[in-house]
This record gives sequence, C-alpha cells and structure tokens, in this order.
Amino acid sequence: MEYEFNITWFIVGFLVTCLGGLLLRYHQWVADNFGGGIGSYDKYKLAALIVIGFGLISMVNIHTILLGWLLGGLFSGLANN
Repeated sequence: MEYEFNITWFIVGFLVTCLGGLLLRYHQWVADNFGGGIGSYDKYKLAALIVIGFGLISMVNIHTILLGWLLGGLFSGLANN
C-alpha cells in the first residue's frame, strides 16, 4: 500500500488533535465534573495524550497503512485459500 496524502483526514486529524489538547489543558475540570475527582486526574491526562497521538497519526494519514498491515497480517491466510 502506498502513502497518499488526503486533505480530509488531515482536517479530521487536526480537529482530533485540538480536542485532545483541550482535554489535556482542562483535564482537572473534566475529571472533577465527569470522573472521580483527584484520583482520576492521571487517567484523563493519559487519555488526552492517547487522543493527541491518534490525531497526529490520522493527520499524516498513516492510520490506513497501519490498519492495512495489521489486517493483512491477521487475515492473509483467508485471502490465500
């Protein structure tokens, strides 16, 4: 599979990265209002960092290559039969 830049995925990835950045900035407020308070601050910060990572991967359109490798490795035996 060849790499192909896609402006739509760039915009989606940028928006996901921005949302993750906002969650990282306001993780204490989100944890206080939606979670268990101070005990879950680190969980919300980790979730925000994971969202930022997924956003960056989507922004440069690497997710299609990674999914192709993963699904090709898992289901290549089905295609060969």
